[in-house]
Amino acid sequence: MSDDSGLVVGDDGLGRPVWASVDPLLRDYYDTEWGMPIRDEQGMFERLSLEAFQSGLSWATILRKRPAFRKAFADFDPERVARFDDGDVERLMGDAGIVRNRMKVNAAITNAAATLRLREQGGLADFIWGFQPDVTPEPQTQADVPTQSPESVALAKALRKKGFSFVGPTTMYALMEAVGIVDTHLLGSHRRGTSGVWNR
Repeated sequence: MSDDSGLVVGDDGLGRPVWASVDPLLRDYYDTEWGMPIRDEQGMFERLSLEAFQSGLSWATILRKRPAFRKAFADFDPERVARFDDGDVERLMGDAGIVRNRMKVNAAITNAAATLRLREQGGLADFIWGFQPDVTPEPQTQADVPTQSPESVALAKALRKKGFSFVGPTTMYALMEAVGIVDTHLLGSHRRGTSGVWNR
């Protein structure tokens, strides 16, 4: 059953957005992971990489492939990924378990090297969290949820200057949502405010 906001009330009586209400995998991801703070380098690099791979695809596709991605990309250890060579690229392009897009594969390797360079400036996680806005959206309906913000535009520009690729403003806003930098849970969702970053 859904209400005027677009929230779907599940069998457990809890309200979730439509995208998290049907597929059990997405529902579990929404209930346990999405929007929770990520502050470590490896965790942030994984999410940055997966958001880039998601570009043009559904998040469900990426989530189903996440175990294969982790295996293929050395658990997203940036030190190991930064050492990937042409042979690794060909291995990845032959791996049916992941999204086989050469530009995105190369971007992940490029971004791993850029992540290592950022350690001199406090690291990837702190760098990205440095673009946290002063306020977070308070969406009543899914239509109220932004797809980018001045902060995501600035973050995308700053990361590109640091040598990152596949980091457009929309992709970076999705990352900011996923790691808790903004809270775009609908006001009626049972997950609103659970990150501890924002009061509402």
